[in-house]
Amino acid sequence: MAREWFLIELLLISSLIGFGQCAKIGICYGRNADDLPTPDKVAQLVQLHSIKYVRIYDSNIDVLKAFANTGVELIIGVPNSDLLPFSQYQSNVDTWLKNSILPYYPATMITYITVGAEVTESPENVSSLVVPAMVNVHNALKKVGLHKRIKVSSTHSLGILSRSFPPSAGAFNSSYAYFLKPMLEFLVENESPFMVDVYPYYAYRDSRKNVSLDYTLFSSTAPDVIDPNTGLVYTNMFDAQIDSIFYALMALNFKTLKLMVTESGWPNKGAISETAATPDNAQTYNTNLIRHVVNDSGTPAKPGEEIDTYIFSLFNENRKPGIASERNWGLFYPDQTSIYSLDWSGRGNVDISTGANITSSNGTWCVASANATEADLQNALNWACGPGNVDCSAIQPSQPCYQPDTTASHASFAFNSYFQMNGAKDVACSFGGAAMKTTKDPSYDTCVYANSSKLSKMNSSTSEVQTGTDRMILRLSILELAGLVSLLSFGIVFDIM
Repeated sequence: MAREWFLIELLLISSLIGFGQCAKIGICYGRNADDLPTPDKVAQLVQLHSIKYVRIYDSNIDVLKAFANTGVELIIGVPNSDLLPFSQYQSNVDTWLKNSILPYYPATMITYITVGAEVTESPENVSSLVVPAMVNVHNALKKVGLHKRIKVSSTHSLGILSRSFPPSAGAFNSSYAYFLKPMLEFLVENESPFMVDVYPYYAYRDSRKNVSLDYTLFSSTAPDVIDPNTGLVYTNMFDAQIDSIFYALMALNFKTLKLMVTESGWPNKGAISETAATPDNAQTYNTNLIRHVVNDSGTPAKPGEEIDTYIFSLFNENRKPGIASERNWGLFYPDQTSIYSLDWSGRGNVDISTGANITSSNGTWCVASANATEADLQNALNWACGPGNVDCSAIQPSQPCYQPDTTASHASFAFNSYFQMNGAKDVACSFGGAAMKTTKDPSYDTCVYANSSKLSKMNSSTSEVQTGTDRMILRLSILELAGLVSLLSFGIVFDIM
């Protein structure tokens, strides 16, 4: 029957395109510097690059205000210096939540609170304060009904391990057992992730004779490393470090606890002895890391595991002490231009020589000019969505291209739609000088910018349904078919007449 064939076709397509959320890629926003842009400009920068997840290290009010109504999800932090008052009295935490968090939530989308950061690396002995402070933060959230929406955890360095190689021998340092076990129990009970900062760069820098640069950069030419205990093959250091944590958790019978990587990255500059700290290596590492994460590659011990990961960091931080690389992990200069480019979608490639994202082998798009004024963009946008007959529904609230909610972003989508509607001719990408052509695909997440090659592919992606007496052609894009399968999963039945 026609209906059975229709269902089979839909299910086949659904198996090809998949439906689950992929792991998240975020960015760390440290502020230990003298020359950083204001928080409101940082929020605009984050939206411009379609970054949806940001970690900060405190609960700075100016930052919380800046990210209000942006759709960006924040991890905020309780610094180590606040662990003592937070662990001593519940009233201290209740007051902090009331004055510093609740006035800005939910306009500012806070999803996690980290209580303490890498406490085992702290010169002060604050480890014993972490769990009591976490409990008090959780209790404060529970009082206002937010303990299910805002999760509480704490971040750790790999220094919390006594062994990390081979990965299957991963084990926590026994000297931390007094606070680690109750913390893990807290995380399981409250469905919070174990947060860890992972830096393959340090493994290479400190052991060049044993660790190859290619292995730390996710290079396809890196020699495989085989775990002798499990036979698992490791092609990169990131996976090996993550699995050492997984195995350490399994050794303590915490097999189901999810991991979140709250910092990972590569320095763009270092001391003379730090020859691997270069913009090219930083770009290569972070590009490959993003691709690895968003593809849900998982690890050899946990294939397909979704591991949310935050890249360190938005800016270089010139006030940080230590060797030169400590101050140079940024992706952007203070003037908000890129030190090097990244493909945040994880679906394209980056040309290392030019820093350009390569997401299409051919095609031209029309986007807002960086030199256009806000007024010119708004006037051109109004024309495109009005007399220009562009379908601007995709840039309306809750639609795929609404975020970032900026005139430039909305104008780019409208300009390109008009450009493609009119045969991608030069004259259709003018808008009084407010627009410009580009060969870089501006699509992001589920917001897809049309071009001639995409349109031709979509026109060829049709399904034919043969009924008992007649034949109808369903001209549906893959995304439309995905939507139908989603409806079918809720028990909606379609009769093909």
